Amino acid sequence: MAASPRYPDAAAMSSTAAPAHTTLLRRPGFWPGLLLVLLIALAGIGLSNLAWAKTAGLSALTLAIVMGIVLGNSVFPSIAAQTGTGVDYAKAMLLRAGIVLYGFRVTFQDVLGVGVAGLVIDLVVVAGVFCSATWIGTRILKLDRESAMLIGAGSAICGAAAVLAAEPVIKAPAHKVSVAVATVVVFGTLAMFLYPWMYPLLGLDAHAYGVYAGSTIHEVAQVVVAGRGVSEEAGAAAVIEKMLRVMMLAPFLLALGAWLRRGSKTSEGGSTPLTIPWFALLFVLVAGFNSLHLLSKPVVDAILMLDTLLLAMAMAALGLRTHWGSIKQAGTKPLLLAAILWVLLIGGGYGLNRVVMALLG
Repeated sequence: MAASPRYPDAAAMSSTAAPAHTTLLRRPGFWPGLLLVLLIALAGIGLSNLAWAKTAGLSALTLAIVMGIVLGNSVFPSIAAQTGTGVDYAKAMLLRAGIVLYGFRVTFQDVLGVGVAGLVIDLVVVAGVFCSATWIGTRILKLDRESAMLIGAGSAICGAAAVLAAEPVIKAPAHKVSVAVATVVVFGTLAMFLYPWMYPLLGLDAHAYGVYAGSTIHEVAQVVVAGRGVSEEAGAAAVIEKMLRVMMLAPFLLALGAWLRRGSKTSEGGSTPLTIPWFALLFVLVAGFNSLHLLSKPVVDAILMLDTLLLAMAMAALGLRTHWGSIKQAGTKPLLLAAILWVLLIGGGYGLNRVVMALLG
């Protein structure tokens, strides 16, 4: 779908020669746009700290994109010309910075915390769910490849954050990213409430249940709720297993970029140049630095607050650039794909956990 002239998008900006960074700071709409997404992000963070939002498992990122979409289809069109530069900067550069700082949420010690069994489970889940999403989405549901991959990334790794991280590699338009985020939020939220209810029926102890939840639920916040809904032991195991999945984001993005390059050709018939998602490599370096525990907890907590703010600003910007008509045009197929992957995570993930734990646990 062609972009509406009311929404000057990032693609249009990049069609001209890239200005120097100092020039960008002086461009009309840069600071007002950043202020706009900052206010939305702060509102999302504030709402996420309320009791009802915590109970519902609504993170700051989810609330920011919802508010962004609402404003993007009501107020924003009339001020897009005055704020578009800053909004697009947040959607691109602040997103990458947020993914880099996300590395402060994990350590290499997390890998040791769940052992070989936890590592094997996460590897199979990430690869199996993403490949299933791409195959089912494109071959059976006849979805476009971008949407199938975005939904697959969010379901396989870490929900909205994974969708956002995959967007620069896949180069999908804003409305497809928003649809993918919406689907993983819906089914991740359902899982958050369903898993504690299923616990007595699973035949798992608290630790095994935590590994199961961490390896199959979408968002980190949802994993925390589902794990602690059973016990503190289950919650700790769930978070560690989930963090291990998060650490797989960087190698996943590198592999995805290489795979997309292999399948594409230039007009001259050769392979397209390899685009390395440098922010993914920086994510690994930051996680490695965090593993050394050189920074005090208050400093790390402050960095994590900044990271949440940057990602929420990116989500707000994404929402502002999302056309409601484009979401409606996507239809029910993205939701159906996400539902299929959800069932695969619950059923297939349970079987995988039982088998791997029996062999390696």
